[in-house]
Amino acid sequence: MDAPLWRSHAPSSLRRILIVLLTTALALPLAVSAPAQAGGLDDVFAKLLVKKVKGTNVQKHLDALQAIATANGGTRAAGTPGYDASVDYVANKLRRAGYKVTRQPINFVEGWTENNPPTLNLTAPAKTWVPNEDFFTFEPSPPGDVTAQVQGVDLTLPPTPAPTSDSGCQESDFAGFVPGRIALIQRGTCSFAAKIRNAGRAGAAGIIVFNEGQPGRTDAYPLNIGEWRAGVPMIFADFAVGNELANTPGATVRLKVDATLDLGTNENVIAESRFGDPRNVVMAGAHLDSVPEGPGINDNGSGTAAILEVAEEMAHFPVRHKVRFAFWAAEEIGLLGSDQYVDKLSAAERDRIRVYLNFDMVASPNYANKLYDGDDSDGVGSPAGPPGSAQIEQQLAAFYAARGLPTVGTDFDGRSDYGPFIAVGIPSGGIFTGAEGIKTPEEAALFGGTAGVAYDPCYHQACDNLSNIDATALDLNSDAIADSMARYAFNLRAIPAAAAAPAAATTLKAEAAS
Repeated sequence: MDAPLWRSHAPSSLRRILIVLLTTALALPLAVSAPAQAGGLDDVFAKLLVKKVKGTNVQKHLDALQAIATANGGTRAAGTPGYDASVDYVANKLRRAGYKVTRQPINFVEGWTENNPPTLNLTAPAKTWVPNEDFFTFEPSPPGDVTAQVQGVDLTLPPTPAPTSDSGCQESDFAGFVPGRIALIQRGTCSFAAKIRNAGRAGAAGIIVFNEGQPGRTDAYPLNIGEWRAGVPMIFADFAVGNELANTPGATVRLKVDATLDLGTNENVIAESRFGDPRNVVMAGAHLDSVPEGPGINDNGSGTAAILEVAEEMAHFPVRHKVRFAFWAAEEIGLLGSDQYVDKLSAAERDRIRVYLNFDMVASPNYANKLYDGDDSDGVGSPAGPPGSAQIEQQLAAFYAARGLPTVGTDFDGRSDYGPFIAVGIPSGGIFTGAEGIKTPEEAALFGGTAGVAYDPCYHQACDNLSNIDATALDLNSDAIADSMARYAFNLRAIPAAAAAPAAATTLKAEAAS
């Protein structure tokens, strides 16, 4: 039998402290339930872990990721040797630290070609719509040729003056949907990809999404939504097409897509502690891939390196709750790694994940310390996260406040890997230091840097290399990650028990998606 990690790895002086901590954790469970920041065991452990996490060690991981990119054509993008080498690097580090490491295969679109224009014909009364004018194939639609009755899904017709449709955004919208029919879905609120996935789960044989109907939202156009997993042909149609189908009782259509879809495989890296209560999982994640254009040292080498250092140091300590670290594949092409991970979880497995913390870009050169707005107190964009998300934001904010440092909120806009977790009701939060957005004068006054300039001027470019990092932000935010992970590893009292995903949680916006 393997020796406990805290016994085999920790220095003798630290080991004595940990034995006391572990004894206290087992003998005095009420102490663990003490509120965070109140001097309980979680507070002791957090201070110890923050002290152990070093910015210099985080930087060493960044150096390694840069070396991997340099040796592989300057990139670590999904589907490249640079990504595969990145997986090997983090998996080996985590395995040596003592974690149970799983390399989870996920799929992504490696190639897609439309061989012939699509077909959409109404059978009775007979009518043919013009391909690539009245409707377009969603890239990367699988091929398919189906003739079936159309069934509308929670349509808002006539459309309201301002966009309000959330057709197909919730799985509950498909209550009563007859498997084998073609789903007719209206654009609005959530991403096209979310609508497609929900339709596929409901058993649709084909999918027609039509534009919502307001001025500027009437015509269809070519779109790559990165989603294929419904496994059926899918198109985007003009409002006029969808409106006519919705108002034709018993409408039956032939829908055909002639395309070639090639799928590639990459891997998520999932590392789990060998100790802690498996009924309560504390999870942190960062995407491991870069864009093809560059090495991705800030986006998202910074998040990767930070949680890897936290994981390595955390492996030396006993924890009360199971701890899990995830390094996501293919985030840059549609959150594919995190989305497929969450999609494969059973309801019971989802319920066991009590918190998910996301770290995507934590060292932007013109940084602001932004915390995901779990309670929607900023009133911007998407609604509040699932119950518990507000408490995550507060816990992170407390770390900075204790050091006399400010933070600002940032919207759950659906652009990073928290999205799939929020969609199934898992409390989420995290840190973000900014991407291509422009720093405001108010933020410059709070954090320094230059107003009127992007937080990361090298966002998604070849220059996102080792020179594109703010070392102070990297060190500070690595400590913030350590602080919250340590506290939740011992104390989840502030986080509500798992509940069904709230309706608001499934209405995350995605860039250019609704």
